[in-house]
Amino acid sequence: MLNVALPKGRLGEKVYAMFEAAGYPCPSIKENTRKLIFENEEKQVRYFWVKPSDVSIYVERGAADIGVAGKDILLEYEPDVYELLDLDLGKCRMAVAGPKNFYDDGEKTLKVATKFTNIAANYYNSIGRDIDIIKLNGSIEIAPILGLSDVIVDIVETGTTLKENDLEVKTDILPISARLIANKSSFKFKGEIIECVLKSIEEQVKKDD
Repeated sequence: MLNVALPKGRLGEKVYAMFEAAGYPCPSIKENTRKLIFENEEKQVRYFWVKPSDVSIYVERGAADIGVAGKDILLEYEPDVYELLDLDLGKCRMAVAGPKNFYDDGEKTLKVATKFTNIAANYYNSIGRDIDIIKLNGSIEIAPILGLSDVIVDIVETGTTLKENDLEVKTDILPISARLIANKSSFKFKGEIIECVLKSIEEQVKKDD
């Protein structure tokens, strides 16, 4: 049985459609139900919905053989998994944003609010900038407005939320998209089926390009 962790939400639905097209359907997953685990005995596949930020934990710990996680999660938590493929889905970017009138003159320690503390630290390390990281879990945009931070490091999709809070992107750090990942041990013992899924999904990604 191949265990697949899917991120809940629209992204997960798109990803499931790719697995279905690859020849691993599970019709019960489309039923309106609160169930989280779905199996297709005939195809020897089991899907389960998990919170997007938890997918890499399920895969790393072996509860799932493969799964789909955002590049932001992989860079932030650095799970010990194989990254197999960029699915070209859920595209956005990690960026530094701040008030329109803010300019970093480099004179004092920069206060950075973010939930991506690892990514922020690595980025500012790479440019040799001294920072004070303030870890927040939500509503990060209000930190600069209330003077808690100078800037924020966060995921930007359309930029609408930033505009509504009188913030703007100062620097793009890196592009983000969904990645197919595999448990290292599963890749060894279930390599054949994983390679088969990978090949089919790879073809779909190329075709969409």
